Amino acid sequence: MRAYANGDSIMKQHVPQESCPCGTKQPYETCCGPYLSGELVAGTAEQLMRSRYCGFVYRNEDYLLATWHPQTRPSRVRFDERQHWLGLSVRETHSGSDDDREAFVEFIARFKVNGKGHRLHENSRFKKIDGHWYYVNGEFL
Repeated sequence: MRAYANGDSIMKQHVPQESCPCGTKQPYETCCGPYLSGELVAGTAEQLMRSRYCGFVYRNEDYLLATWHPQTRPSRVRFDERQHWLGLSVRETHSGSDDDREAFVEFIARFKVNGKGHRLHENSRFKKIDGHWYYVNGEFL
């Protein structure tokens, strides 16, 4: 088991028994929690995308960096303390299962900054390396 420590970033705390922020309506502890804690590895590109959304919600820089493709991974993830994530909607998934090596997940993530609502609409690209999915990049829609 590998736990993702959170370095110097400020991590938002999860409330036990709360629904997972990724939008599945499952408890966080049985949905994305095991991915962020390092207990499990996402088996599909969509699972990885949903867990990465939770990584942003909970400001888990180590998890986000560990699941970013080595060729496009930044040196750090910057979080905006004024940003509050409101919800995630997965629109479409192309490929991304056991037999695939590349996948695309289109999503809309809603958030507020200083009380003003925003939407991030992206088609994210994922690649599988040695059985693990990684976020490569995204195209804003």
